[in-house]
Amino acid sequence: MNAPYAVLIGLPGSGKSTVGRALSARVGVSFRDTDEDVEQTTGRSIADLFAWEGERRFRELEREAVAAALAEHRGVLALGGGAVLDPLTRARLAGRNVVHLRADPAQLADRLRGDTTRPLLTGAGQGRLNELARTRTPLYERLARVSVATAGRTPDAVADAVVRSLGSLGPGVGRAQGLGVQTRAAVGAHVQGEQHRGHDDRGDHMAQE
Repeated sequence: MNAPYAVLIGLPGSGKSTVGRALSARVGVSFRDTDEDVEQTTGRSIADLFAWEGERRFRELEREAVAAALAEHRGVLALGGGAVLDPLTRARLAGRNVVHLRADPAQLADRLRGDTTRPLLTGAGQGRLNELARTRTPLYERLARVSVATAGRTPDAVADAVVRSLGSLGPGVGRAQGLGVQTRAAVGAHVQGEQHRGHDDRGDHMAQE
């Protein structure tokens, strides 16, 4: 079974869903969002899940949604901003076409002001986004094969940059058939390896647009 064409990660509000739809149209594949998968499975919004069942339960559901999507989906996949906090999810992302959409926290604060659909950011300002950027960006960069800046670009322009960046990785990369899915043994080995590394190292093959 083949992996997704691209897996988009990044801070909340960085444009993963918007760019993901533009990218899927650009390369002629389908789009899938794991936050939407969780909502469809539970019949609840993300905000309601946080309020009634807590973040821990949401992260469990998110982990399951990501695992299913990575196994089933061959198009463009967008993950929630906190999905990379889970070690098993990080293991499952290893070796895939992971794309980090880089965004400035100050711009995100303006964009997300008044947004009540993101539980961890409700009522939060730039300070909260700065903290998320500090803790999560090293994980995003470590997992990403390519890193694409979004500032000053339209979703279509970002999508074009993603296509170019994936294509620059070599023959066969950036085509819609994607990469092979990892075996369960490989996932386990990756999890064990993570215990001996810090969170701020970067992959040797990451390209930046």
